[in-house]
Amino acid sequence: MKATDVLVHCLEKEGVQYVFGIMGKETLDLMDSLSKSKQIRFVNTRHEQGAAFMADVYGRLSHKPGICLATLGPGAANLLTGIASATLDFSPVVAFIGQAGLDRQHKESHQYIDLVKLFEPATKWSAQIKDSQSIVEMVHKAFRIAKTEKPGAVILELPENLAPQMIPDNAMESLPPPTYVPLTEDIHAAVKRINDSQKPFIIIGNGVMRGKAEKEVQAFIDYLQAPVTHTMKAKGILPKNHPCNYFTFGFNEHDEVLPGIEESDLLIVIGFDFVERLPKEWNKKKVPVIHIHAVPAESDEYYPIGMELTGAIQKTCQSMNELDINPKPWKPSGELREKIIQAYGLNETTYSSLSITAILKAVEKLTNENTVVLSDVGFHKVSIARTFQPKNPNKLMISNGLASMGIAIPGAIGAKLACPADPVICITGDGGALMNFAEIETAVRLGLSFIIIVLNDSKLKLEEKMMLQSFSHTYGTDFGNPDYVQLAKSFGIRGMRPSDIHEFEQMLDEALRKNELTLIEINLEE
Repeated sequence: MKATDVLVHCLEKEGVQYVFGIMGKETLDLMDSLSKSKQIRFVNTRHEQGAAFMADVYGRLSHKPGICLATLGPGAANLLTGIASATLDFSPVVAFIGQAGLDRQHKESHQYIDLVKLFEPATKWSAQIKDSQSIVEMVHKAFRIAKTEKPGAVILELPENLAPQMIPDNAMESLPPPTYVPLTEDIHAAVKRINDSQKPFIIIGNGVMRGKAEKEVQAFIDYLQAPVTHTMKAKGILPKNHPCNYFTFGFNEHDEVLPGIEESDLLIVIGFDFVERLPKEWNKKKVPVIHIHAVPAESDEYYPIGMELTGAIQKTCQSMNELDINPKPWKPSGELREKIIQAYGLNETTYSSLSITAILKAVEKLTNENTVVLSDVGFHKVSIARTFQPKNPNKLMISNGLASMGIAIPGAIGAKLACPADPVICITGDGGALMNFAEIETAVRLGLSFIIIVLNDSKLKLEEKMMLQSFSHTYGTDFGNPDYVQLAKSFGIRGMRPSDIHEFEQMLDEALRKNELTLIEINLEE
């Protein structure tokens, strides 16, 4: 078989359904092979960055690698931001890149740069296929690496002269990542340490969702009854009204839960990734830690490990729940939970202006438990992380590792393909919206239905705020905008602009009921 036919067969064995990307001369053979697949659909995007973002969000929601494709040179370079974002958000992605033939890589050559070196800092593994006979093994390895904790992006580069070569079809069956479990005596020792504590505090990170351990962690919380906080990517683990829910932490300022963490005598940290917030920012008193994660902890003086349970979080918590856990229903002093609720505006229900908080409250009120909400990066992301309360875990998608603007619209395409039956809403500022606005055409071509909320204030508001704090003036934060409603209509989708919060609620409710691709532009009033 032709080498690229074998490569596509390998993808089919891995259960791949979608490949996002843009073709080029160096990937023509691969495109020809993809065209023959009855299982895989190629999604022709408008920009390679959008393709990588689609693969990223698809991977997070489907728990299997998202696949993207680009040709050599500028096509590959355009993938870099999305690939780095996937790696720092621990999303499984496998990217295939076309490359100049091996016969011209040793000299100055048109569009040739060393892509393996370019991508090495942004991936878990970056490699060139140097022999067509190794395609099967390298693709199999790429998927294994992308899926294994901590997940991330992998790049495979295929020189164009290898693509048409004839090789045997030895495609390998997909294998699940290996599963490890802590020693039984370590689990018993950890539970004893918890039972001996007086004021344990639970911190939950996104590793819980990656490990599909939500139910086991929820049961552990119900047994222990201690206060719980979570990172912005782990929102939804507990219902909003759960008495142990002390909501989100990990902010640059006004991190309201920190007094509770400082008052505790033991931190039970489950699935937390340092990339979200370094411990020196939230554990200044160096409270002892029980580390529960699929991977060992990083060494840090502000993360003093008393016990370490390394292995599958689901199985670890399941084993802990089978032991006698003494309830520790303590409450941090100063009515901390009530202060957080007030500071984050969690109980406010009436608004007179089209503010970000009011918009988020309307989204929260009108959506169901299966709704996927994507946040772009900008001033609004902080508001979403503080205020918005998803009804289930892994239903709020936030870029917080690389924190890359422009992810929301292409990410919504990945989300809708991963969860076709679920409503999808992406919320983006005007700064991030136009970065990948062209992918609306991709969504239209695919016949997808989701809602885009564009927050329009004609500025980079977060940067404006930081400049004012540092220098008492701003520079380079303002820009102009098109008429988003007319721009949406030019793509053949519905575009609306409410005049007040009540009209926004009506428009959002209508858009959810009609299940059409819809853009709602908000001229912010604050």
